[in-house]
Amino acid sequence: MGWVERMATLRQWSRNGVRAPHKPLLLLYALGRFQRDGDGELADTAVERDLQALLAEYGPPHRTTPAYPFHHLVGDGVWEVRTRHGAGSPGTGVTELRASGAAGRLSPELRAALRREPSLLARMARVLLDLHFPPSLHGDLCEAVGLELEPAETPRIATARRRRDPAMREKVLTAYEYRCAFCGYDGCLGALPVGLEAAHVRWWAFDGPDEVENGLCLCSLHHKLFDKGVLGVGDGHRVLVSQHFVGRGPVARAHVTELAGRPLTGPQPGAPTVAEAHRSWHWAQVFRGDPRTAPVA
Repeated sequence: MGWVERMATLRQWSRNGVRAPHKPLLLLYALGRFQRDGDGELADTAVERDLQALLAEYGPPHRTTPAYPFHHLVGDGVWEVRTRHGAGSPGTGVTELRASGAAGRLSPELRAALRREPSLLARMARVLLDLHFPPSLHGDLCEAVGLELEPAETPRIATARRRRDPAMREKVLTAYEYRCAFCGYDGCLGALPVGLEAAHVRWWAFDGPDEVENGLCLCSLHHKLFDKGVLGVGDGHRVLVSQHFVGRGPVARAHVTELAGRPLTGPQPGAPTVAEAHRSWHWAQVFRGDPRTAPVA
């Protein structure tokens, strides 16, 4: 099995679409460090701090531990752990990893392959991004882990799982009459819509279908906030706004906070609304915390 294929087949805990991006995040972090530092080891204490921050921003809403991938990624043949006592991980517990002075890095074979074929790093990173995160977050995530990917060198890797429907965007934008479902933005540059995107409610990477019932037409701002868990869709197809979002200025309040409880704009009559199953997945796996109460008119 090649290295790219190993990225696509990491052994992960999975049940009913629950997100577990621990291993992909650690690998992206390690690839970013390799791109900058080469063979340097990553002390568990530093990884614990940085990976916890990544999990808080890009992981599921519930609390989780960064110790899990540091230990278990060894079994995928792409990672090694050493302690002051020698090779091997002391276990999955944070206490054990700290006490043993554990440090990890990409496996020797993978590091050698990356040195022989520099373009391999970008292909591996692209697979991890495509299979575990929506496109709206790829740029931010690469910046967070220090990865520099040249678009011309990182074509999408075809996987055996399924292909995207290129008509998804047009179907969703048509259903919502080219207006953001949250704010109503409908800008065009000449005759072409600009700043409008088709957002998956249940992420494509987690078996979200390319269907209108799993889509929303959103402006670029609200698409990013939706995928980061600031915004959601609640009962009665009304906008949810996370209590964790803080907007101190009038623009943030007008464009985000005051959306709480507002009914969605669209879809047009005859087009399917967002399916309850997809709304529930987004609520459980993406939306952050509890929603704000709707402002009093």
